[in-house]
Amino acid sequence: MEERLQVGVIASTHGVHGEVKIFPTTDDVRRFKKLKEVILDTGKENRILEIESVKFFKQFAILKFRGIDTIDEAEKYRRKSLYVTRENAVRLQKDEYFIADLIGVKVLDEQEQELGTLEDVIETGANDVYQIRLKDGRQLLLPAIKECVLDVDVEAGRMKIHILDGLLED
Repeated sequence: MEERLQVGVIASTHGVHGEVKIFPTTDDVRRFKKLKEVILDTGKENRILEIESVKFFKQFAILKFRGIDTIDEAEKYRRKSLYVTRENAVRLQKDEYFIADLIGVKVLDEQEQELGTLEDVIETGANDVYQIRLKDGRQLLLPAIKECVLDVDVEAGRMKIHILDGLLED
């Protein structure tokens, strides 16, 4: 399991006092209000940034970090990712999972036979869709609904599924 979870990417600067516009990679942009710090991945190092203030504009969060006080200082972090530790991650409800924890899990059928590996999660609005690479090279797009996803064990790295008729061509 990932120890850090991405919550956003610095899209651009905002104003002249070091604020940055964050494109959120989390379900709820308002979660930034509750964060005290984030981890900035500069590509060379990880730097802990203390959040001084948070505002919202459209789908973006506007953050001000302590110690970054000019547009020039903020500009060098453009397109860099922000992470939180697992302890600072949002609390999940029953049957909710972090996408980072699902990528790479082994996918099994109802008889516990390995079918393939979960490669991606596509967020569609109504429900997520799991993109599964089957052992024979084909791709299965499986809706993440209770009728299809029977069991998920992130710790063991496995998921048991039921394939509805018509989802997999022979």
